[in-house]
Amino acid sequence: MTSKKENPYLKQVSGTHYMYMEIQPADFINKNKLLFAEGNAIKYICRHSKKGGVEDIDKAIHYLEMIKERDYGTK
Repeated sequence: MTSKKENPYLKQVSGTHYMYMEIQPADFINKNKLLFAEGNAIKYICRHSKKGGVEDIDKAIHYLEMIKERDYGTK
């Protein structure tokens, strides 16, 4: 029995907000070996117009603030 391995970038578990992007956020994030917070900021920025609206922008800002604190501290 042969098993064909499905390309995980051609599948989305819930919704379609990433499926029609030229480069899916997960593909970009993984290929560039980004950290969790950077990856989430990118994800929310990419999907805001198709899914979460201003709430996704607020989430992206939250992750960017965490990165700023983590990498540069409070000044």
